Amino acid sequence: MQAVFLVSGERSGDLHAAELLSALSTCEGAGELEFHGLGGPELAGKYGERFEDWVEEAAVIGFSEVIKKYGWFKQKFAETLARILELQPAAVILVDYPGFNLRLAKALRKQGYTGKICYYISPQVWAWNRGRIPKMAKILDLMLCVFEFEKDLYQQSGLQTEWVGHPMVEELDERRVDVARDENLVGLFPGSRGREVRSLLPVMLEAAEQVLATRPGTKFELAVASESIMKIVRELLQESQLGEHFSYKIGESHRLMQHAGGAWVASGTASLEAGFYGMPYALVYKVSQLTYSIAKLVVKIPYIGMVNILADKLVVQEYIQAEATADNLAQEMRKILDDIAYRETMQTELANVKDMLGGGGAHQKAAQSIANCLLK
Repeated sequence: MQAVFLVSGERSGDLHAAELLSALSTCEGAGELEFHGLGGPELAGKYGERFEDWVEEAAVIGFSEVIKKYGWFKQKFAETLARILELQPAAVILVDYPGFNLRLAKALRKQGYTGKICYYISPQVWAWNRGRIPKMAKILDLMLCVFEFEKDLYQQSGLQTEWVGHPMVEELDERRVDVARDENLVGLFPGSRGREVRSLLPVMLEAAEQVLATRPGTKFELAVASESIMKIVRELLQESQLGEHFSYKIGESHRLMQHAGGAWVASGTASLEAGFYGMPYALVYKVSQLTYSIAKLVVKIPYIGMVNILADKLVVQEYIQAEATADNLAQEMRKILDDIAYRETMQTELANVKDMLGGGGAHQKAAQSIANCLLK
């Protein structure tokens, strides 16, 4: 039996990783495998004590937030490195989470680890430091890309690269529901992290009040990521005057994306999911000033939303930092809800972006590529 060690640091990565390992266990040529690692509730629930559920602590955004938890990350890094070196697995699979995972791959090679290192959901270094790609080629054995344009970028460095499509295609197709869009329903998607929700939800609620003042028939629904986020939501809603016009539910984000006529969505995975379902929306992004200042210096692309990056144009409006105001959000929402031509054009563009995500089966394709890599 061969051991495989996987590291995922976010909730979305945890879901993708669980599907990947299920597919890998049935791949031709993979043999009998035993899985270990760090992940979230999906992996821990499936593989028990061999997986540590650390995503609640590990999923932080931005430079300043990481600095505040530097000691904790340093300890986790050392523990993880030691675990892998003691286990000596046949392969290490790194799922997204580049700040931690790329350093881990480098440290493993420096410590003499000779097993395979495979990266699933390629890190978006093309946005901030393409110069890292040749360095990655020296320490990784396989890169699995979710966007087609990424393949050439990595392959040019000599790194074995496969485009498998985006794993969310299959997952989101399975979550389709038979529900019509309600053009008087606005969705609020303030994110899955506590700091993010505390930053974005108040401005979304203020914008909702402004929309309601001019469109009294408008309804609002908030997508809540978890029980811990629900506590924050209830706290912030006490100050809101939305009353009977407002509802909130845990774990209903994908249904809401198919039902709402428009939405405000935090930058991240949810913004691409919203695009997949063709929900018109505005993207909202706010982080600490230090994190934002550093990002402005290093990010080399004109957009932060993946929908806009893939389309190479502004499909959905991006309200970043000082522009993320209630006035701006309310004005854009009125346009989405009331301007039929504007809304339909956006939905057409979103459909075009959806076609760029591949035809499904990403986990199975990625798993087979990893199995083939193990055989070499």
